[in-house]
Amino acid sequence: MEHGGHGMRMDLPPFTLGRGLAFSGGDPFFFAGCLLLLALYGWGVLRLRLRGDRWPVGRTIAFVLGVLTVGVTMCTRLNDYGMVIFSVHMVQHMILSMLSPILLLLGAPVTLALRALPAARRGRTGPRELLVKLLHSRYLRYVTHPAFTIPVFVASLYGLYFTPLFDTLMGSRAGHVAMMVHFLAVGLLFFWPIMGVDPGPHRPGYVMRMLELFAGMPFHAFFGIALMMASQPMVHTFLHPPVSLGVDPLDDQTWAGGIAWAFSEVPSVIVLVVLLFQWYTSEQRQARRSDRAADRDGDAELVAYNAYLASLEARGHG
Repeated sequence: MEHGGHGMRMDLPPFTLGRGLAFSGGDPFFFAGCLLLLALYGWGVLRLRLRGDRWPVGRTIAFVLGVLTVGVTMCTRLNDYGMVIFSVHMVQHMILSMLSPILLLLGAPVTLALRALPAARRGRTGPRELLVKLLHSRYLRYVTHPAFTIPVFVASLYGLYFTPLFDTLMGSRAGHVAMMVHFLAVGLLFFWPIMGVDPGPHRPGYVMRMLELFAGMPFHAFFGIALMMASQPMVHTFLHPPVSLGVDPLDDQTWAGGIAWAFSEVPSVIVLVVLLFQWYTSEQRQARRSDRAADRDGDAELVAYNAYLASLEARGHG
């Protein structure tokens, strides 16, 4: 680690961690997953364009940004730092569970798949039919219900970091990858019914979505405060960071708690803005439909009145 007049630069060598586990660079599982997601989404958009259908550019941008946040979190040297520094790991956790899911969901991947996948021939089941069946399944109805998503969202904090499970998972590459996939999956399940962009088993009203959003946020704040106020390290994985980094484990844990506490605010504001915008546009569409219905009713009444006048005139000439 070199100190300069304008900041600090760290030369980070490959780490040897836990049970002989070496990390250097990004995770190949997430790298392959990011490439696959971009390829599938690009195929869907291209298929729509080739047949003359439009797909909002904003959705494409949001989805690509969502994949990029996953890639930067797991497919760069940031992943190495996250293996030995608690605060960096917490940044990874917060991005994967609270930022990447929002951006991915704003890209409406399920809607794109339903529009892009070809329908199977009569009597057969293709990818599109399987997706529709999954969307209407009892299983998905359970795992996207607030009674499930909110406790799992909270348990991903307290049940992981305040038990030996975290150290166990961090002891192997498979455990580390599984934990990060879990963060991303929990975030997607939590925000899916709240965002309401894609079709799903639950489509609550806007007020209920806001209540669901804020139901889990206080637990994030309490978790961050608990880490910040702890007088001893809560996990063993980060007890001995590389000496060259000059990181104190307890101070690092305090930073991790502060990140968890502060990070919950930004995604909440983003989702709240999106919900208010959706609510406004929904009300505008409803008003336009009401106006069109009123116009049609008014035209029908006018036609009926003119017919009545014509019948009276015909009787007068008869």
